[in-house]
Amino acid sequence: MKASTWLLGAFASLVFLSGCGGSKSSNNAVLATVSSVSISPTLNTSPTVLKYRQAITMVINGQNLQQGVNINNPGCANLTESAGGSNTTRTFTCKIIRVGPFNMSITDTANNQLYFAAMSVPLAARPQVTLATTMGNIVVELNPGAAPISVDNFLNYVESGFYSNTIFHRADNQVIQAGGYTPTLTALTPTYSAITLESTLTTGLSNTPGTIGMASTNVANSATSQFYFNVVGNSSFFNATTTSGGYAVFGTIFSGLNVMKAIDAVPTSAQGGLPTVPVTPVIITSATRTQ
Repeated sequence: MKASTWLLGAFASLVFLSGCGGSKSSNNAVLATVSSVSISPTLNTSPTVLKYRQAITMVINGQNLQQGVNINNPGCANLTESAGGSNTTRTFTCKIIRVGPFNMSITDTANNQLYFAAMSVPLAARPQVTLATTMGNIVVELNPGAAPISVDNFLNYVESGFYSNTIFHRADNQVIQAGGYTPTLTALTPTYSAITLESTLTTGLSNTPGTIGMASTNVANSATSQFYFNVVGNSSFFNATTTSGGYAVFGTIFSGLNVMKAIDAVPTSAQGGLPTVPVTPVIITSATRTQ
């Protein structure tokens, strides 16, 4: 399942320290305190209800904040501090990628809890993406509740138009794989950094027939734009074990199983250093979020 390799952290759980070296270890250390936290935009404030895949701003007010605070928000990705923070106010931004309930906490550098809030991200229906191909449409239903990092990454590529005019470059009676090459077998450069592997041991998902997963190298946390569909049951090969990270499943085919099977049945040959490329190119003409 080869793809290009980058490395990136996952959910936001970061320590932000002062420029002069962070916390002190003595009993006389001055530690941060938090008096209030404001989050915007919100759908509701009790509990804090947020919108799926929306960027939020968190303003932390308190004292001695530049001595260091640890923000643990498992719903956030790409937690970043804005410029201009002070000892009494610091501002952070992130993107909400988790659904359902979760908790956010802030601690000081001695691990004393300074702030706690219950949060929730409602989702009326799972996202669906329609892949329009030259052999028909495949509608994929994604599972952000189980695999939020992989789903958000895939949707980023879909919404940017990255998959338009790309091909299925692998069809080997085991999987069909796409997301990395043009019809002339020119390798594409991924737009975004690689993501953290969401192990099937953690998500509870499995490489069963008709599921979609993130393709990667044999290096952990290397998945970028390429994805695959399991034509057959590959759980014994692709699921994580105690010694192998495996490949991350993040959804299933909602409609178009017949199209997946038809793509897999196209005659293949070795081309451009790839062993099982369909002789007649199977092109993804568009990828669109349709739910």
